[in-house]
Amino acid sequence: MARILTLTLNPALDLTVEIDGLELGEVNRSNALHRHAAGKGLNVAQVLADLGHQVTVSGFLGDANAQPFEALFAQRGFTDAFIRVPGETRSNIKLAERNGRVTDVNGPGPVVDDQAQAALLARLQDIAPGHDAVVVAGSLPRGVNPQWFQALLEALARMGLKVALDTSGAALRAGLLTRPWLVKPNTHELTEVLGSSVETPAEQSAAAQRLLADGVGNVVISQGERGVNWFAADLALQALPPTVDVASTVGAGDSLLAGLVHGLLSERTPEHSLRTATAIAAMAVTQIGFGISDAAHLARLESGVSVRPLTEQ
Repeated sequence: MARILTLTLNPALDLTVEIDGLELGEVNRSNALHRHAAGKGLNVAQVLADLGHQVTVSGFLGDANAQPFEALFAQRGFTDAFIRVPGETRSNIKLAERNGRVTDVNGPGPVVDDQAQAALLARLQDIAPGHDAVVVAGSLPRGVNPQWFQALLEALARMGLKVALDTSGAALRAGLLTRPWLVKPNTHELTEVLGSSVETPAEQSAAAQRLLADGVGNVVISQGERGVNWFAADLALQALPPTVDVASTVGAGDSLLAGLVHGLLSERTPEHSLRTATAIAAMAVTQIGFGISDAAHLARLESGVSVRPLTEQ
């Protein structure tokens, strides 16, 4: 299997609260509470580890509450290359209702100064050689601007790594300029960056062809329960997920990304890669937490995924 680096610049301690239904302005009683060391890159890392890959994790981590993250790294066998910064890693509250709707309340996190940013670049210069790919996922922390982020991605590419990118807003706009190997926006994120609708297959195809012409290697557009569309050179595929009972949508996109990176690095056929990745994402929404919890269940979900050539409608 591959050696993969994941970068989570703005990780979070996720507190997921299970409730029957959110009543605004009222006292709401929870059915369960779950606390996870998380962040998009770390969520991806857990799925990649379950798929058998050797994973190094890096980014910025608050030194005041690093213990839950360090426990996760030890449990999962991750190589820890995070830069510690003063303060606490942010806490995010996720209200997961029985109908599958999730309401997020995300904290601000610590400020990452120039010294910490330089330290991360130096560490990556040391550890990146020997990795097959890097997954850069999530938002930018306070103190990190899109221009520095673009320079980071360009440096990773110069180190010879395939760059898979999953972010939004100004960070996504800057990241697209670096021509990543793979980019995975959802329809809302891509609409915001391109300034035009990408709701229909025809609109998505036009947007993807624009990005591919600019040098992006793979454009994967996720649409939640409406499936996922994957565009590359001479490739346009659509995957429709099976119907499942939704516990939480948190981590579904991260699981999809991990599955696609796995398939591409394993040199599987595009159809096989997309089917497996879509099944992993479907499994993610049936559980609270991250990773592949049941291989037999995953196989059943995979058999229910429909993959077909994408035809514009």
